[in-house]
Amino acid sequence: MRRREFIAGLGGAVAWPVVARAQQPLVPVIGFLNSGLPGPFASLLAAFRQGLKDGGYVEGQNVAIEYRWAENQADRLPALAADLVRRRVALIAATGGTRSARAAIAATTTIPILFVTADPVDDGLVASFNRPGGNATGVSVFTRELAPKRLQWLLELVPKAHKIGMLINPASPTPDIREPEVMRAGLQLLTIKAQADSDFELAFAQAAQQGVEALLVDADSLFNTRRAQLVALAARYSMPAAYPWREYVEAGGLMSFGTSLAGMYRQVGQYTSRVLKGDRPADLPVQQPTKFEMVINLKTAKALGLTIPETLLATADEVIQ
Repeated sequence: MRRREFIAGLGGAVAWPVVARAQQPLVPVIGFLNSGLPGPFASLLAAFRQGLKDGGYVEGQNVAIEYRWAENQADRLPALAADLVRRRVALIAATGGTRSARAAIAATTTIPILFVTADPVDDGLVASFNRPGGNATGVSVFTRELAPKRLQWLLELVPKAHKIGMLINPASPTPDIREPEVMRAGLQLLTIKAQADSDFELAFAQAAQQGVEALLVDADSLFNTRRAQLVALAARYSMPAAYPWREYVEAGGLMSFGTSLAGMYRQVGQYTSRVLKGDRPADLPVQQPTKFEMVINLKTAKALGLTIPETLLATADEVIQ
């Protein structure tokens, strides 16, 4: 009798976890599509997770995330987006710029998409900021509108500069600074191109050979993932440079002016939480930044032999010693 009781009890012990697992609710799965690399985006990914947490979602507890990184190879994005669609994710957070968003939008018209990009209306991602329509919405990082101001402050740092280099990715949809804007300032614009990690060394060498006296770095995700390398090259060639985000200045860059990129990623995380709870992207206006920050690195300025005007120091939101 005791043997039969033991076997019956063992059978119950084996069967019970299976039943319990079957009763557990399935957690939603987020597809995270990014054109860059995990390492340089670690702080931004943390901000995205904080946004999820603001809405009550914690990765590994009540939500799962499938990551797809293109590793600076934009041609991989369509296949990665299609893979997330086959995975039947609840939504796709297409971060890292316009190319990620376009790949996701091309892959599905039904799965919600949340993006981080420069100008989603101008880039044809949504119908309007207030009424996006379709299955996509997100955050505009507003880099193009701020580029002329970044140029103005760079010229205050290097008032004698006449040849301004513009480092762009030719594969990027639209650069921040357009030539007419620079020409109206009575300057000469020299376009410096780089679309792969291996292009940066040559790009800076060419800029120096052409007599570039100051450099504007475009707000491209490739450049952001390689910001430490770009800052090091600018130092090697003694080239004053202005960047779109504070992360460059924290890495040793001279000056930046732009939105809080981490804040933008947090907002996308918050929007993700709302979509998981039932909100439709078509009903969620594209969020636009309300806070902009100018950051100056005094140590870098000193190394370049630059004197920061008092008016510019007073304007800066933060001065890194």
